[in-house]
Amino acid sequence: MPPPSPPPAPETGSDGHLIGVDVGGTKVAVATLEDEALSSPTLQPTEATSADGLVDEIVAAVEAARNPRTQAVGVGVPSVVDFQSGHVRSSVNLHMEDFDLRGVLQDRLGLPVFVDNDATLAAVAEAFDEGGRALVQNLVMFTVGTGIGGGLVLDGKVYRGSTGAAGELGHTLVRASLGDGAQKPGKFPQAGSLESLAAGRVLDRIGAELAREHPESELGKWAKAGEHIDGHDVVKAAYEGDQTAIGALRILGERLGVGIANAINTFDPDEVVIGGGVSSAGELLLGPARDAALEYVLPGVGTQTEIRLARHGVAAGVRGAALLAGLELSAADRAFGSTRVEVESA
Repeated sequence: MPPPSPPPAPETGSDGHLIGVDVGGTKVAVATLEDEALSSPTLQPTEATSADGLVDEIVAAVEAARNPRTQAVGVGVPSVVDFQSGHVRSSVNLHMEDFDLRGVLQDRLGLPVFVDNDATLAAVAEAFDEGGRALVQNLVMFTVGTGIGGGLVLDGKVYRGSTGAAGELGHTLVRASLGDGAQKPGKFPQAGSLESLAAGRVLDRIGAELAREHPESELGKWAKAGEHIDGHDVVKAAYEGDQTAIGALRILGERLGVGIANAINTFDPDEVVIGGGVSSAGELLLGPARDAALEYVLPGVGTQTEIRLARHGVAAGVRGAALLAGLELSAADRAFGSTRVEVESA
């Protein structure tokens, strides 16, 4: 499918204004990028139950952030995206399937719009500075939120594969019973996949289960008081020293570590970066993940790999979306200056 022709960008010179949108399973975040300065993201809950409703929410968020200098909009979605056309092929956590998101948004906004997988844009945010200059050559990104996404920067360029859909690391299998051959596949996320075992919704479930099993714990006391226990409560209790909550994060972290090991064995990257909402657990998640990953990495592989938290935290996705908008504009040199490094599909 040929990409839709974007509307012309306004003639703004060196003070171009870019908008980044990060669409999650539960929120829409928006930030602006101008003169290599990113604004603080604003967040709105996602309430739409259809693609059209979600488009309305995205448009409303962009309209609230745009001004006469706005040149383009970048949008990250937790979906399989044909990058060249901006067409959403499929989406596990959103109400989108075979949807021309880029075309619809361009028609509604009258601006150039570029759409990509949200985890890919988080990788862009971590691998490049505000001016589009590469900070690292080889980076693997895991975003651990409602689901688990992945993004790849290889040899200083975003790697999207042959159809623009590479990097679905959350759907790699980390546990499978293969004694009688491959299991019969189910719906996505598949049983035994990294997303089915280590995503934020899994932490919700582990926390609730442990609260029932350990009524003496802080989680147990909160549950007894009638509170609904979710992953946010687990992280809060863990920071307060609750050993049951710390144990829940250890379980999730070690599962994530197996997925990290697979990525290191495959790509031997300079950095593996963990972002997304669950990364707010910090070292309580990263420590077990790092320890488990190193146990499963083949000796001699990944000897230069750093496993770290995202520098930009939960803002990585919206930052990457704003960067994408500038880097993909035909007039991007005016927005970023002559020293801009081109981010292109490998």
